[in-house]
Amino acid sequence: MKHRIVCSSVVAFVLWMMGWPLELKAASAPLKAIFTFGLNERSGILWVARDTGIFQKHGIDPTIVNVRNAQVGMSALAGGETQFHVGSATGTSIGAMAGGLDLAFIAGLINKLDGAFVVNSSIRSPADLKGKRIGIQSIGGGVWMFTMLAFDHWGLDPDRDKIQFRILGDQSVQAQAMMQNVIDGGYLSYSYGAQLERQGYRIMADLIKMGIPYQGLGVMAKRSLIDKNPELPERALRALVETITFVNNPANKNVVVKSLMKELGLTKVEDAQAGYEMMRVLFEKRIFANADGLRNVIRLLGRTSEPIRKLKVEDIIDDRVVRKLEKEGLF
Repeated sequence: MKHRIVCSSVVAFVLWMMGWPLELKAASAPLKAIFTFGLNERSGILWVARDTGIFQKHGIDPTIVNVRNAQVGMSALAGGETQFHVGSATGTSIGAMAGGLDLAFIAGLINKLDGAFVVNSSIRSPADLKGKRIGIQSIGGGVWMFTMLAFDHWGLDPDRDKIQFRILGDQSVQAQAMMQNVIDGGYLSYSYGAQLERQGYRIMADLIKMGIPYQGLGVMAKRSLIDKNPELPERALRALVETITFVNNPANKNVVVKSLMKELGLTKVEDAQAGYEMMRVLFEKRIFANADGLRNVIRLLGRTSEPIRKLKVEDIIDDRVVRKLEKEGLF
């Protein structure tokens, strides 16, 4: 009897040991995550997290997809085709939330208005924008929102002041349109702004110096994702916090610049360096969504939309994961 007990224990131990590597493998298996984003250096945090292996270190197998506009990103989230959209508070994203989409900002990476408002050399002040052609990517999109917040700050009204919006493509298309005299001015990221400034165009305003509260770059996801699979957003946000620390370390400048050049299609190192320097200034170490910035957006969009006007900030922020990370001392 004693012999049988010993043999049974040995067999059980061997079987447990055989299963142990499988359990470890299952526990450490990477979680697939699809991130959508809009093209500019602010989205560089995603490229750096992928290119340096930080996503992979935190157990994320990332697919990072550039989408034409926020509407595509919202549709993909709504259909369950993606898990995260990394973008700004826009008419599209806030409108989707006001329309009942199970969606919220789960983190805020850049919590201020930023970027360059670039114009041709004949425009010297905001008043000179009256009657001019201004490039945007889409009505209600991020570039439109940045532009409208700047106009609001300057006391400009597109209808009253006969400012013409020209709907173009992404940042590279906007820059080309400026050089081809299709538009007289518009919002551009710092990388493209530096590129045009060297060619004689004026940066009329660095928007970050205006101090306008805004949810400039946030991570959006369905609340149901946090309910059903909280490990995925937790891993993703841990990776992004580590990437912000990585970007802020000057020793990693060349790595970040290389990612920016590749993804933005820049040929000159100095253009990517301008974007890198601003990334170090822009990103927040405490990645809470910006309630004041979102109120600013609701105020602006609510002028023409009753559903948005009825929104409360608490309706569009889900900070459960961020609060958990803060409690652990991650920030």
